[in-house]
Amino acid sequence: MYIKSNIYTLKSFKFTMYSSSYYYLFHFCLLFITCLAQTNFHPKTFFLAVKQDPSTLQYITEIQQRTPLVPVKLAVHVGGENLWVDCQTGFKSSTYKPARCNSRQCNLAKSTSCGDCKTKNKTRPVCNSNACYNIVSNPALNNTFFSGAEIAEDVMTIQSINGSNTGPESRGPVLTIPNFIFSCSPSFLTQNLGKDVKGMIGFGQQSSVSFVTQLASVFKFSRQFAICLSASPQENGIIFIGHRPYLFALGFDASQDLFYTPIIRSSPEYYLHVSSIRINAKTLPLNNTLLSLGGTRISTAVPYTVLEPSIYDTVSKAFISEMPENVKTVSPVAPFKTCFNSSFIGISRLGYNAPGIYFVLHDPNVFWTITGANSLLLVKQGVFCLAFVEGKKAMGEAIVIGSYQMQNNLVEFDLPRRRIGFTNSLFFRQTMCSDQFYTS
Repeated sequence: MYIKSNIYTLKSFKFTMYSSSYYYLFHFCLLFITCLAQTNFHPKTFFLAVKQDPSTLQYITEIQQRTPLVPVKLAVHVGGENLWVDCQTGFKSSTYKPARCNSRQCNLAKSTSCGDCKTKNKTRPVCNSNACYNIVSNPALNNTFFSGAEIAEDVMTIQSINGSNTGPESRGPVLTIPNFIFSCSPSFLTQNLGKDVKGMIGFGQQSSVSFVTQLASVFKFSRQFAICLSASPQENGIIFIGHRPYLFALGFDASQDLFYTPIIRSSPEYYLHVSSIRINAKTLPLNNTLLSLGGTRISTAVPYTVLEPSIYDTVSKAFISEMPENVKTVSPVAPFKTCFNSSFIGISRLGYNAPGIYFVLHDPNVFWTITGANSLLLVKQGVFCLAFVEGKKAMGEAIVIGSYQMQNNLVEFDLPRRRIGFTNSLFFRQTMCSDQFYTS
C-alpha cells in the first residue's frame, strides 16, 4: 500500500446536516474518490540524491522516515542486504512497529533469532518482547557484523519522477510507504560513517528487503536501479530506481549508451567477469585463472578500485610505460603506490591526459573504458597518483571496482535479467552525473 502525499487538503468548514445518513454517505464517497485517486497513480521511477562525504569518501543519500517525518542520512551500500538505522540515539516515531516472531516481516528480513529483549534497561524501539532480529553490517568497520538488529516497520517517503520531463517539472509527487521494513541497530555500528550519517541503505540483489526490492514490490515495477555518482562533494549525483529513461541535460537519455555484462554470482554483492585488462592497445600478461578467482565486485563502499597484488604490479608498470616520457614518477602518497609529477600532464574534456585503461568483460567487444578522469587523482600540489590500490594476497577477489572509477559513469543493475550495464564516462556525451534537474 502506498499513499500519494497531499492529494487533497480538506479545509475546515461548517454546514448543517439534516440527516446523519447523508453525513456518513458524504464522507464515504469522499474517501472512495480519494482512494481512487491514490490507486490510479502508478509511478514507474523514483530517485534519490546522492553526494560524496569529503571526509570519509562515502556516498550519502537522505530519506524521510518516521512519524513525524525526519530526514535520515544513510551511506549507500550497493551490495547491502537491508536498510538499517541507529535507533539507540534520538529515534522517536509514533508509527514504529517491531516485527513479531515468525511473522512475514521476520521471514523476509532473514531473521536469525527471535524472542524477548535481554537488556536490563529496556528502551524502545531497539528492545521489544516477542521481536525478531537479523544481521546487519558496516563495511567501514572492516565489515563488522551485528546479529541483534531488531527488524521493524515504519513510515518512509520517496520522490517520484514525472514521466519523461527533463525541466523543473521533472519531479513527480512524493509518495509514502506506511510499512517499510528496516533494521534497528545500536549506535556503535555507525562508527566510521560520515558526519550525521545514521545507517546504511542496501541495494543487494538477493535480499527481499533491500531498498530496490521493497519499492519494486510496493509499486509493481521491475527490480532495477541505476547509480550515477558525482565527482564533486558539492554536487549531487543520482540513483534512479525503476524504469528508464535516465535523462540528463538537453534530454540525453543515458540508457541509450548502456552495454551489458552478466552478473556471475548469486550473493547480495554484484560480481562480473573481467577476462583481461588493456592499457591503451596492449593486453596485459595476467593470470586468467587469477582474474576468474572470485570475480570482480562492484562496491560503493570502497573509494578506489582494489587490485590483487600481482595484478596491481602489472597494471602499474604498464601504465607507467605508456605515460609520456617527460612525465616522471615521484614518491608514493598513501594509499597509492604509483604517483607522477603533474607538470606535464595535460587535461581535456575526458579528464587528465592518461593512458586508457580497459576492463575487457565477458566478450572481447565489451569493455569498461577508464579515462584520465577516473584513473588519475590529484593528491597534492604537483602530484597525481594512479587511483588504484594494491590489495592483500588473500583478498578473495581479483578486483573490487570502487566509487572513484564509477564517478560520472551511469551503472545500471538489472536484477530480473541478471546483468549490469555501463555507459562509460558521460564526459563522452559532454554531460555529467550532476547535470540533471531531479536533484538540483
